[in-house]
Amino acid sequence: MIAARGAGVIARYRAFLPVNDATRVVTLGEGNTPLIYSPRLSEIVGRGARVFVKYEGLNPTCSFKDRGMTVAVSKALEHGARHLICASTGNTSASAAAYAARAKLDCVVVLPAGKIAAGKLLQAVAYGARIVAIDGNFDDALRIVRELGRRGDFAVVNSINPDRIAGQKTAAFEIVDELGDAPAYHLLPVGNAGNITACWAGYGEYVSARKSTRTPRMIGFQAAGAAPIFHRRVVEKPETVASAIRIGNPASWERATRAVEESRGAIDIVTDDEILAAQRWLAANEGIFVEPASAAPIAGLIKCCDSSRNPVCSLAQIEPESAIVCTVTGHGLKDPDAVRIPEIRAVSANPDEVLRSLER
Repeated sequence: MIAARGAGVIARYRAFLPVNDATRVVTLGEGNTPLIYSPRLSEIVGRGARVFVKYEGLNPTCSFKDRGMTVAVSKALEHGARHLICASTGNTSASAAAYAARAKLDCVVVLPAGKIAAGKLLQAVAYGARIVAIDGNFDDALRIVRELGRRGDFAVVNSINPDRIAGQKTAAFEIVDELGDAPAYHLLPVGNAGNITACWAGYGEYVSARKSTRTPRMIGFQAAGAAPIFHRRVVEKPETVASAIRIGNPASWERATRAVEESRGAIDIVTDDEILAAQRWLAANEGIFVEPASAAPIAGLIKCCDSSRNPVCSLAQIEPESAIVCTVTGHGLKDPDAVRIPEIRAVSANPDEVLRSLER
């Protein structure tokens, strides 16, 4: 039985999650995000393809991280944890801090100094997290968090925690529930690689439960300046405007690679210019505003349809009328500095002046 809207992913998918009667569920009503049909992206693909955007920016803290965090924090509470800790480029910190506040737990965030979007840092502060900035990148922060987690003082709520991955797979369940089966392709941004890993696991579990008949090809996109999986080597100093995927040594690297191989999918790259262009295009043409990292699969889809750009993932042979899902992981207001606001000059408060200004 499907739980009422707003009950959260544990209530809706309890049978597929590592919870029991002793688990005190910590929820903010996450999940049930819209799967939005995209007519203009569908036109770009052609062949009668139906492209859908899974808008994860409409979760409680405006990113997909909430799906995993409800499970991770609920289980941490069950195990008697009093302190949570995470490394973050932004979205994890916001989500961990919010769910910690809900559970009345202490939350510590370790983040790379000067490398976190203002909107995300603001969230973590508002939710009451204790924030420690380090001279280093996300990979350094995660290394520290791993070490502190081994001491037993903190429950780590990054995606190295399997409870996080378990919660994130519910996005795949929702996609199948709405479409009636798995899509032909599922495109996602790849940073720490937990989301592509989780969704692949979700599709597999739904096939095993006979709730779907197939699994999709999993296609991940990394930023060109932070593409360790694509290049098959650690990137010591990852750089990209897409801060949420600015990661040089993903925690879920091996599992993500396995997901791509098992699904006959691919990992490809897109440049920062392509990411920002896709972010603007999606807002202006489909009315969906996402943070830069979320625009990576949109840029990637457009790339996949352009044979002149030699994409790793080509959709030239896609079956007619296939369904394609692009996960956009975070809301555009998470990283407002990525959008340039033009100078807006005030005019006199009368209709004629407003009309004249439109003619300039």
